[in-house]
Amino acid sequence: MSASMPPTPPETRTAQVPDVAAGRRFDAVLAELFPEYSRSRLAEWIKSGDARLDGREVRPRDPVRGGETVSLTAVLEIQTRSEPEDIALDVLHEDEHVFVLDKPAGLVVHPGAGNPAGTLVNALLHRDPALAALPRAGIVHRLDKDTSGVMVVARTLPAHTALVEQLSAREVHRQYLAVVVGALVSGGTVNAPIDRHPRDRLRQAVREDGREAVTHYRLRERFRAHTLLECRLETGRTHQIRVHMAHIKHPIVGDPLYGGPLKLPKQATDDLVAGLRGFRRQALHAEVLAFAHPISGAPVRCAAPMPADMQALVAALREDSREAGERAR
Repeated sequence: MSASMPPTPPETRTAQVPDVAAGRRFDAVLAELFPEYSRSRLAEWIKSGDARLDGREVRPRDPVRGGETVSLTAVLEIQTRSEPEDIALDVLHEDEHVFVLDKPAGLVVHPGAGNPAGTLVNALLHRDPALAALPRAGIVHRLDKDTSGVMVVARTLPAHTALVEQLSAREVHRQYLAVVVGALVSGGTVNAPIDRHPRDRLRQAVREDGREAVTHYRLRERFRAHTLLECRLETGRTHQIRVHMAHIKHPIVGDPLYGGPLKLPKQATDDLVAGLRGFRRQALHAEVLAFAHPISGAPVRCAAPMPADMQALVAALREDSREAGERAR
């Protein structure tokens, strides 16, 4: 099936303007009557004549009298024109409004320069062609190409609007696992603003004039010269955990942008040396995603197990620490 297929024919919904709204602007009243749609989307429908007052086209600023009938024809034009591709997806939760996926490392989320196909968007459009009518095919947050783990995707416009609002209000619980350089002794919080690096367009950096960025972390397991951290995002800036860990001098193992040179513990086991040398991506995994269902409000919590490459790395770190402890006795 093609992503260029027309979306499901729109239906017209109606609502009555309450008497207490008399004198208020039409666009403000419309937003209250249909809160599942964003204000920008409603403004487009007023302009196109798909949102009417007693059957008449009106301007956004026109006042209502109270008691009129509002009709809304939710026309969803194609937003995403990428081609669908049959790419396997690990779906953790699915209903008519959302998908929750376990994204593998190596899968690019959005098509772009250098990655016109073979992305998560292409896979989603194959699984549900109606996603072509949603912004970014329903994707409301992203994971870097080489970060694995849980992502939520909206399947309807009301779900998309609600999830974006939850993310903006910091109401979505996002928990990651990261293997970092250095044996930390305690958890903590990094509160350091982030924005684009002043010279390298591929990188982000901690900058005084950047956007607020807050990462909470705690120890999951400590090794001789590395630590498995549990990181929780309070904000969601590009590369946030990667930048913050490098900022506190504990970069993520394997990170090609922020990791620095390879560091091997003294007398490291052969398995650990091979594991660290061979780990070619940032050792970062989105473990848990929890949110209120965008339509029902019921709690949704999904967890994805640590992928095999990170499990092997942690096992090698654990065995190296055990052997070092035996040598010390």
